Amino acid sequence: MFGAYLAGRLAANESDAGVAADALLAALGAEPDEPEILTRAFNAAVMDGRPEAVRLARRLPESQLAALLLAGTDAQAGRWERAEARIRALPRQGSAQILQPLLLAWAQAGRGSPDHALATLRPFLESGPLRGVAALHGAMIADIASRPRDAERMIRIAVAETEEPNLRLTTIAAGILARAGREVDGARLFDAMAMGADDIALAAGPAARQAALSGRAVASPVEGMAEAQVALGAALRGQGAPELSLILARLALRLRPGFAPAQILAAESMADERHVAGALAVLEGISANDQMAPFAALRRAALLGRLGRGEEAVALLRRLAGTYPEAPQPQVAVADMMRREGRGAEAVAAYGTAIGRLGQPGAADWPLFLSRAMAREQAGDWPGAEADLRQALSLSPEQPVLLNHLAYGWVERGTRLQEAKGMLERAVAARPQDGNIADSLGWALFRLGDLKGAITWLEKAAELESRNSVINDHLGDAYWAAGRHAEARFQWRRALGLDPEPGETGRLEAKMRDGLPAATALR
Repeated sequence: MFGAYLAGRLAANESDAGVAADALLAALGAEPDEPEILTRAFNAAVMDGRPEAVRLARRLPESQLAALLLAGTDAQAGRWERAEARIRALPRQGSAQILQPLLLAWAQAGRGSPDHALATLRPFLESGPLRGVAALHGAMIADIASRPRDAERMIRIAVAETEEPNLRLTTIAAGILARAGREVDGARLFDAMAMGADDIALAAGPAARQAALSGRAVASPVEGMAEAQVALGAALRGQGAPELSLILARLALRLRPGFAPAQILAAESMADERHVAGALAVLEGISANDQMAPFAALRRAALLGRLGRGEEAVALLRRLAGTYPEAPQPQVAVADMMRREGRGAEAVAAYGTAIGRLGQPGAADWPLFLSRAMAREQAGDWPGAEADLRQALSLSPEQPVLLNHLAYGWVERGTRLQEAKGMLERAVAARPQDGNIADSLGWALFRLGDLKGAITWLEKAAELESRNSVINDHLGDAYWAAGRHAEARFQWRRALGLDPEPGETGRLEAKMRDGLPAATALR
């Protein structure tokens, strides 16, 4: 038992849910009444999607996670009063503070009381951070209850409260608006999602639009509960909690097997924890006919690349490009992979194909030109890179990343230093806590001979990005030029231990030994 328990603990610490579940369930078989093993075995079983989780949950009356799982089980069996009681017992704190009212409303809808469900959500509709999500779930509940005007009113609130509408919200909203006689408004939401070269735009094509306008994305209260769990899981993943987001994705998949948004969330959470092969297996389970299939294919290609299976990834992306001959996203993914592998010239060609598929580039397309500029730099074509950066800035003139990249390129080449300084001052004003931009401004001042200003900004950059080899190297150069030789050598030694770029090790070692040549102290 002890060996299995320790193996399970280690696997759980490494976020390897499959091995953890095997080991901890084996340990529990030897010591079935040990509370510590029971709790850990249950958590691992949930994270790995094991059927044993339900049996174990019944033995954990104090566990919030067990209560959530059992509430879902009751809902699936039509035991809505029991599900509602479990949900009401959840403490209103932490993540449950968001999830509890949504699940409670769905349980009330499930037992045939949409009025009670909407009343549960009404306080959150007045104001506050939950207004958008409460409006979304209220709209879905009203839609299922065949109350199109209420559904339309609330879905418009949900859309208005969301800074960047996502594909899932668009899919839900388009159908609700269409059933309220506002099909044109729903189609406009898809038009906005389909613009640009980001991955999600590939899944917002004509087929997805037609499916959204003609059907319900959420057709039952059980599916609504799954929707709430996936939405919270995605938010938690964005806040750096992949383990909890994986648990919520697994709970959602118990309620709605084959639910692609939950599968994608589970895969991305696993990939965050370095379980790339497992994440790939989850994505391969998404149906080829699903709306999210092209998005999942892009993610699969990225995971294949991480596993060192680059040729398989490229083949997958080329098939995707053939299926969607007008879409830039597969070519962008190929180009990104080539650039990561140091194949700059091939990446430039692939980015060119993607840009050619854009039609008229818009403000949202600046990252594509930045990416091609980086590939051109990698291939030794600075004039071409400079042209792409200028094109990107014409699309988004005050984008700090672009200002920084173009200005730093000039500083490195010793040209247009005053213009670069002005651009970097604008970039720093927009992003005062960005260490890389602070470093660029400090490096520009160093090249202009302003040692005091250079040291001020380079020290700030080193505070913001303490583990950046280039920044520490730059600060060392500035210290040396100011006569602070001991501090300079300290910074160069630090830069040497922070994984410098290939070819930089010898240069850093030479500076530590001989200092900075006088001729290059202010180059």
